Amino acid sequence: MARHDRLVMLTTLAVLQALTIVIGVYAMATGFNLGALTSQPSPTRPTASPADGSSPVPVVTAGPVLAQLSVKSGDGPLPTKGTLTQQLTRALGDKALGDRVGAIVLDAATGTQIFASNADVGMTPASTTKIITCAAALASLGPDSHLSTRVVQGSKPGTAVLVGGGDTFLAGPSAKETYPKQASLATLANRTAATLKAQGLQKISLYYDTSLFVGNPIAPGWKQNYIPDGEVAPVYALAIDEGRQDPRYNQPRVANPPQYAAAAFARLLAKKGIAVGKTIRPTKAAAGAAELARVDSAPLYALVEHTLTRSDNDLAEALARHVAIKEGQPASFEGGNKAVIAVLRRLGVGEGISLADGSGLSIRNRISPHALAKVVAMAGSAKYPDLHAVATGLPIAGFSGTLGNGRRFTAADSKDQVGNVRAKTGTINNVNTLAGLATTKEGRLVTFAFMADRVPVIAEPVLDRLAAIVARS
Repeated sequence: MARHDRLVMLTTLAVLQALTIVIGVYAMATGFNLGALTSQPSPTRPTASPADGSSPVPVVTAGPVLAQLSVKSGDGPLPTKGTLTQQLTRALGDKALGDRVGAIVLDAATGTQIFASNADVGMTPASTTKIITCAAALASLGPDSHLSTRVVQGSKPGTAVLVGGGDTFLAGPSAKETYPKQASLATLANRTAATLKAQGLQKISLYYDTSLFVGNPIAPGWKQNYIPDGEVAPVYALAIDEGRQDPRYNQPRVANPPQYAAAAFARLLAKKGIAVGKTIRPTKAAAGAAELARVDSAPLYALVEHTLTRSDNDLAEALARHVAIKEGQPASFEGGNKAVIAVLRRLGVGEGISLADGSGLSIRNRISPHALAKVVAMAGSAKYPDLHAVATGLPIAGFSGTLGNGRRFTAADSKDQVGNVRAKTGTINNVNTLAGLATTKEGRLVTFAFMADRVPVIAEPVLDRLAAIVARS
């Protein structure tokens, strides 16, 4: 590897880490809300890390994105296998991990296996599942795609249909500005009102269409407390603020996200001088119905970064369904799982993956450490530019997302690697996982996955120690 390529890689990672620090300093100085970059799980108990022709048009695509991003492996020597093996083996024997642990370390450039233990065993991945879901979304839909929410002409004069496009990140009336910038229900109402007034209408009957997503809105393997506790909302193609009653808080989630979104839309129209009939009913928009207005989400690569940094369960499930639609499967949990695995197989990493949902909340998911590490390696490779958002979305140890919550990489055996590890966390009851990348002390880019799914209480500090061992090797 040329010295120039190594410098590009190191500079890219350094800039990303420095940018996170700068944002944090700015937030403390100005009071800016870093909600899109941080997660605050409960400190008292383990929690989930945080068509046919008539179908709506959910995704807008454009050309390639991130073409200039060059995340390449450094040309430093590989870590000494004997020393690394000894240190990792000792750490993997920690009783906090329980009696079922898998681990792997790969050279990002060549795929050379540096260390492995139960690396091909399918294990419960928790939220590291999102790495797989997001990689499939980027590969299938393209990083510059958008999710679209529309309003179309109803079947009768004086009617309109709010058509859910599967953008669960759609901002409701009381949402605050975030990164990435959310598509706005208020903007959609403004555009709709302007069109209706131009047609001479001041009163309409409003309907809403959620037909883009099908099947059970609750995944097999989800625990009964997930929705009441605010870990996730039932999955529908139409929702605002991911089904939150108040976008500032995870709970409570509303009982009927589509109806709640449609009622909020009606109130916004009324403020713009368009009266809406009292009854708002579900329907299916007619094929080819004239479009009155639309709003588009942030590009998919930004949604992926948010999903991984924040461990956003709702958006992960929506992305899995969009992969299903693109791959010709039903937009359900089952269809999304089949489609995601099919895309990963096209990329050459489909082995060792069995899914029941896209977020990792389901205890039925199984992913091998080898599969996780391979996908991370691809995301950090110049050969797969469409997948780079997976790498850039991984939380930075001690600074962002689920690794910047004040609980991770704080122990004496890991805090020296703050800023030098990027990884996705996974935490549900009795499951702790960590998968990501690090630059060794000699400048070699490596990827790793550490998974434990029979954890007695919690093993996050041990996983941090394992990643730190890799980074300082």
